[in-house]
Amino acid sequence: MGDIVVLIKPALNPEMIRSLPDGGVDFDNIPLKLSDIDRNAIEEANRLKEVLKGKIYSLTISTWGPISKRDKDIKMAIQEGLAKGVDEAILLEDDSITPGDQVTTASAIVSILNKFNIKPDLILAGEATIDGFSGQVAGRVAAKLNLPYISFARKIDINGNKVVIERDLEDYVEVVETSLPAVISVTREINSPKPPTLIQIRMASKKPQQIVKLSDLTGVSTQKKKLVEAKVLAVKRKQSMIEGKSLDEVADKLIEILEQEGVLKH
Repeated sequence: MGDIVVLIKPALNPEMIRSLPDGGVDFDNIPLKLSDIDRNAIEEANRLKEVLKGKIYSLTISTWGPISKRDKDIKMAIQEGLAKGVDEAILLEDDSITPGDQVTTASAIVSILNKFNIKPDLILAGEATIDGFSGQVAGRVAAKLNLPYISFARKIDINGNKVVIERDLEDYVEVVETSLPAVISVTREINSPKPPTLIQIRMASKKPQQIVKLSDLTGVSTQKKKLVEAKVLAVKRKQSMIEGKSLDEVADKLIEILEQEGVLKH
C-alpha cells in the first residue's frame, strides 16, 4: 500500500480581479478558489489510488491573508478536494506566512509531512497555480525530500515500484521512467476532472481535517516578503468613429482601418 499527497492551493480567482482607482490590484476583494490544475492532480490521485491502494491526503498552505477574511474561500477549496476523493485534509493556517513565497511553502510542506509521519509513495501537484504560476513548489519539495521530480506529466503509469511518465514539452513528448517514491506535477491534459456527486459532497464534511500553525512545525525557513506593486493591465481603446452615408460605405471604411492596423491583410 502506498499513500498519495496532493498539494492544493486556494488561489486568487483571475476572473474576479478588480482594479483600484490608481490602477493597482484590489487583492483584498479577490475571492479565492481551488486552483484549476489542482483539480487535475486530485483526479489523477483518485485514479492512481486504485493502483497504490493507500490514502489520499491533501496538503494546503494558504498564502493569501488575512486568514480570517479568506477563511470561507479556503475551507470551500479544501471541501471541494474532499468531495472529489481526498481522504484526509491538512491545512496550514497562519498569517505569519502571508503573502507566501515558494521557499517557505516548500519548507512548510516537508515539515507537515514529518509532523504527521506521512511517507507517501507519490506527491502530486498541478504544473503551476493559476495566480502565481511559478511552478516551483513541487520541485522544491522534491529537492528537500531528495526525491525524483518529474514535471509537465500528461500521462502516468505505475507498475510495481516503477512509474512511467509522458511529459508534454510543447514541441515534443518525452517519456521518462523513475522509481517510487516520487514527486510529479501534472498538466491540464492529463485528464478531465469530474464534478463530485451529491453523496460525495455530503460525505466530505465527515472526513478528517487537520489544522496546524507555523508554531507547530519545525525547520521551516521563512522569508520576509512584501508585495511592492501590482498593476491591472490597462487596455486603451482608440474609440474611432466611423461615419458614412450607407452601410456599404461604413463597411469599406472599417475594412480600410483594419487593414491599416494590420488586423486584416489583402
